[in-house]
Amino acid sequence: MSLKDKITGDITAAMKAKDANRLSVLRMAKAALMNEANKKGATYELSDDEITKVLNTLVKQRRDSIEQFEKAGRTELADKEKTELVVLEDYLPQSATKEEIESAVTAAISETGASSIKEMGAVMKAAQAKLAGKSADGRLVSETVRQRLG
Repeated sequence: MSLKDKITGDITAAMKAKDANRLSVLRMAKAALMNEANKKGATYELSDDEITKVLNTLVKQRRDSIEQFEKAGRTELADKEKTELVVLEDYLPQSATKEEIESAVTAAISETGASSIKEMGAVMKAAQAKLAGKSADGRLVSETVRQRLG
């Protein structure tokens, strides 16, 4: 079963269960997927990798919103975003742990021979390649690379 089919099936299940919050998030996700597919052509079908990228974008948007709402003292809006984030993360691969990210960065630094922050881009690319198949927070990877190189 493809990721798109799973989301569509879960929309139906959320309707039957009268779970308005989950239904709203899944419909929003499906709309984002349809928009992405339409950018590539009217009959284009997104692959699971492309769907995962779109969902990662939505998760990143939620994390940024949570951070901004908490800074502004808007806890009710931050809580709403956190609820959406939990639903979206159900459809992503398992997140990489901090230890996995650190080992990938260490391996990427030794692989690229990087010694300064100027080579951060090459290290980031190599680290992301090592973390392929897992959902890794780019900000955490970036911070880890900065700590190791800076």
